Amino acid sequence: MEKFTKLTGVAAPLPVINVDTDMIIPKDYLKTIKRTGLGKGLFAEARYKEDGSENPAFVLNKLAYRNAKILVAGDNFGCGSSREHAPWALLDFGIRCVISTSFADIFYNNCFKNGILPIVVSQDDLDKLMDDASRGSNAVLTVDLEAQEITGPDGGSIRFDIDPARRHILLEGLDDIASTLKNESVIGSFEQKVSAERPWL
Repeated sequence: MEKFTKLTGVAAPLPVINVDTDMIIPKDYLKTIKRTGLGKGLFAEARYKEDGSENPAFVLNKLAYRNAKILVAGDNFGCGSSREHAPWALLDFGIRCVISTSFADIFYNNCFKNGILPIVVSQDDLDKLMDDASRGSNAVLTVDLEAQEITGPDGGSIRFDIDPARRHILLEGLDDIASTLKNESVIGSFEQKVSAERPWL
C-alpha cells in the first residue's frame, strides 16, 4: 500500500449529506474483485447522463476538478452497504483523502485498509474547507498526516485528530497483511513454542 505522508492537490467540493456507497460506486460495477478500473464508475449515476455522456454539472466533470485528489463532502459520507469497492473507486480515480464531519463506520475503516485518509472535522471547519474547495483550480489543499494539519490556499490551517494506530498504518503504508508480517518473528517464536509443547497439534 502506498504511504500517506503529505498530500497536496485540488480539493473538489461535494456539499451533499448522506452520500451512500451506492452513489459512490453503483451496484453495476460490483461484478469485479479487481481494485483497478473502478475510477470510471465513481459517482457514475451523477457523472453520466442516460446516454453515457458526461453530465457537465457534476463537480468531477468540471475542468478544474478532473484531477482532484481530495474530496470535501457533507455529513455521514459512505453510509449504506459495506462494499469495499467504494474506497477502491475513489482511489482508482485519484482521490486519497476525504474530509467530512462524519463517516459511516465500515466505510471509514475500509479507507484505512486501502490507503485513503478520511478526516473528521467540525462543521465550522468543513464550511471553511468547502469554501476553499469552491475556488476551482485554485482550490489546492495540503494535508499533512504527520503534523495532522490541513493548509488552505490562503495559508490558513486546520488541525485534525486521528487514532495513532491508524495514523501509523497510513504513514508506513501497511495493509492488514503487512501489519501482521511486522510481527513475523514473534509469531514464529510462538509457533515454535506451541509445537514443542503440543506436538500433536
